[in-house]
Amino acid sequence: MYSPKIKFAIALIAAFLFLRVEGSYGEGLKIGFVSTDRVFKESQPAIQSQEKLQKEFAEREQEIRAKNESARALQQKLSKEELTMSEADRRKVESELASLSRDLQRLQREFREELNLRKNEEMKLVLEIANKAIFKIAEEENYDLILQDAVYRSPRLDITEKVIEVLRKR
Repeated sequence: MYSPKIKFAIALIAAFLFLRVEGSYGEGLKIGFVSTDRVFKESQPAIQSQEKLQKEFAEREQEIRAKNESARALQQKLSKEELTMSEADRRKVESELASLSRDLQRLQREFREELNLRKNEEMKLVLEIANKAIFKIAEEENYDLILQDAVYRSPRLDITEKVIEVLRKR
């Protein structure tokens, strides 16, 4: 019935209302916030994942660069010698350039698709590891609620550094 954003907003408002009411009569909720962006950029598993992907795709990236250079060189040759080339030679070079351009576009598209797929797989693994660290912190420090990514949060609720530190020690 309601969109996920509206449901989330209602749940968040309810949690804060409960915090206000409970805070008046009792101990209150202990809430934390984790920035997944920072975890994906700064945590040890994320850095290792990034390095792994760079190694995994380095050879293909080099192949694309080499084909790109070949296409550029062929284009320059055509530009420089177009007026002095025979019609048959010019057509041959143009055909070669068109074929190389198609190959390059196909390689680039496949590279991007596979890289995005692998990035998503690696991000999922990093998120699973981070969530385990978050659960550990929540249990050890008696948090009632830990949010990941919010429109607004007070800096005093941010426990991202703790999560990154736990991941560093892993």
